[in-house]
Amino acid sequence: MADPLNIRKLIDRITSGDIRIPAFQRNFVWEADQVAFLLDSIYKGFPIGTIILWRTDARLSSEKDLGAFTLPEPAKDYPVNYILDGQQRVTSLFSTFQTELKPQNADWVDIYFDMAAKENIQESLFMALQPNEVDLSRHLPVKTLFETVAYRKATAALDEELLRRVDEMQSRFKEYLIPNETFESSDKNKVAIVFERINRAGTALNVFELLSAWSWSEDFDLVEKFNEMQEKIGSHGFEDLVDDKDLQLRICAGVITGETSPSKILDLKGEDIRDRFLEIENGILGAIDFLKRELGVKHFRLLPFPGILVPLSCFFATERPEGKSYSEKQNSTLSKWFWRSIFSRRFSSDVNERQSTDIKEMRALASDENYNFKLPKAEVKIDFEKGNFAAGNANSKSLIILLNSMSPRSFLSGAKIDTASVLKKGSKHEYHHVFPQAHLERLKVDRRAISALANICFLTRSDNNTIKDKAPSEYLKNINTINKDEYLSEALCPPDTESLSFEDFLRERSKILIAKADDLMS
Repeated sequence: MADPLNIRKLIDRITSGDIRIPAFQRNFVWEADQVAFLLDSIYKGFPIGTIILWRTDARLSSEKDLGAFTLPEPAKDYPVNYILDGQQRVTSLFSTFQTELKPQNADWVDIYFDMAAKENIQESLFMALQPNEVDLSRHLPVKTLFETVAYRKATAALDEELLRRVDEMQSRFKEYLIPNETFESSDKNKVAIVFERINRAGTALNVFELLSAWSWSEDFDLVEKFNEMQEKIGSHGFEDLVDDKDLQLRICAGVITGETSPSKILDLKGEDIRDRFLEIENGILGAIDFLKRELGVKHFRLLPFPGILVPLSCFFATERPEGKSYSEKQNSTLSKWFWRSIFSRRFSSDVNERQSTDIKEMRALASDENYNFKLPKAEVKIDFEKGNFAAGNANSKSLIILLNSMSPRSFLSGAKIDTASVLKKGSKHEYHHVFPQAHLERLKVDRRAISALANICFLTRSDNNTIKDKAPSEYLKNINTINKDEYLSEALCPPDTESLSFEDFLRERSKILIAKADDLMS
């Protein structure tokens, strides 16, 4: 632990260019009232947390302004200290008390001490005021506390009692000490570990933000380029992928290095990302379009294993502005690879190694449609009969896209299910039981069995409300035989569902689901 900093020393170090904001930090987001609350905490002697600095001799190519202020250059050949944790607090204090630098925008609101307010442990004595709200006989501008002349002028008209109170307030700020820690290293991998540990403590720093500093140049800003790409990803219907920067970085590493381990991600060079960003973007968008067009996976949240996007993006990675086309043979191979990866749960473990293996295969297939692609083993590692349905887990998502591949219709009305709309919601309540829950509860069936994967189907809300707690033997008799057989087949249900016991139905439907999965994998 370094020696604690008083506020004056903190301001001086920032003004000299010693303490700086790295580009991977988030913007200053505190509202003026939050700043006033921070000052009230200092006034009352409450702790405001430790500031963590990263000291390095290697200046980052990209830095951020500190709030509304552009910081001066540090002394030559002098190590700089980047703020890892405490940016909002440091920016608040600097913006409040500094008087040398001029703000680059007019958003800042000055903070004032309410001299007329009664002492209260809960209520703040500090407030953010617009110029037309200030009464100088009551409101003391706290920006004068560390400037002798300005402070003397601001307090000149105060009576002895008020002056004594204000002097006491000033002394509390002058004597307040802020704990700080300094981490010294030029090894970005060590810095990443520190970031990750800070992240566990609740500070939202991540590898993407770290890499944004190392990938920035005068003509390329990783954050800006990724923001542009997020708009395109969203317009392609995969809005939820926008928030998964880790997966996008894995794709970057996969396209550039062929591997996706954390060390490969951290070793990404800025120039490589810049030079190959078009490939990366085309790869992601091409993979999304393939999933939607050929496999019916229209939303990111439906992917049982999101990591499947990495090898697929590597297949579609290209510098051609129009993207990469694919032949019928390549389409067939990619589809088999997808379904085998899903039903064998290929990316549920050893993900880095398996992604690396599949990236090599994808690159070879992209170059030669006749390449003998080493497909995963065709096996179903999902227990449809005993596995429990929950909309967010991988096995349930695998069932959903399996059912979706049949373009199912609702049992009673025959209405085509708008799977794009239903699946986008991704809610458990959008899927229904073939044997209704209330019916099975009346029969005292174990709750876990009621929501078995094999008991789930698509139904319209209106049909589900009509069925309510009726057994299949009752509600299916209202459908003519031709339609009933067709609808049950499309739902991958046994043709004699209405005559089966619940246990027999689960067993028979599981066989049908596995047979359909085998068909897709072959």
